Amino acid sequence: MIVTQTKPIEEILAALTPKTKIFLIGCGECATSCQTGGEPQLKALKSQLEQAGKDVLGYCLPKAPCVAAQIKTELAKNIPLLRQAEAVIVLSCGLGVQSFKDNDRLGLSVISGCNTLAAAVMDAQGNFLEKCLLCSECLLSQTEGVCPVALCPKGILNGPCGGMNKGKCETDNERDCAWALIYDRSIKAGHLEQFKKIKAPRDGRKYARPHKVILNPK
Repeated sequence: MIVTQTKPIEEILAALTPKTKIFLIGCGECATSCQTGGEPQLKALKSQLEQAGKDVLGYCLPKAPCVAAQIKTELAKNIPLLRQAEAVIVLSCGLGVQSFKDNDRLGLSVISGCNTLAAAVMDAQGNFLEKCLLCSECLLSQTEGVCPVALCPKGILNGPCGGMNKGKCETDNERDCAWALIYDRSIKAGHLEQFKKIKAPRDGRKYARPHKVILNPK
């Protein structure tokens, strides 16, 4: 899940100046789960904008605005309103914002209503925990399902640093050391020999951005 955080209304209004006719787009997946881009948040932003003197023409809530087919469908449904709009505010991660603009044929100004924070899991209490940095070279099969790249502030690949104390990270004594977790899981699983193996340096060529995966070559 991509975790987002709502931008302050002051920042959104500053980005809109001097535009007054606005259309809103939310996200029915990640941003809805984060309570940053679902229908309640769209309605709340609509109210805030109208109080600031803006004319909110309408809104739509595609299931996943980062999917071209879905955002295109919603844009087509709302084309009469979009033709009147001067700007579109997208309440989603940066992927949804860019997907809208990639499929916008009216040349509308796009405003991001959220900050994109992390790729995270949602725990049983509904909290979001960053556990993956999308590093392109997954080590989880070698580290008992614990990612040292994401969970170690130093991204250390071979055992804990000298600052680890009683299983806790030196940067935060409330944070479990990633490598202490990996060690404990390796012991329980009988995989200590795997734990002892030296991991090779990471291949920086695999991190070249932006990534592109072509599934249907023309």
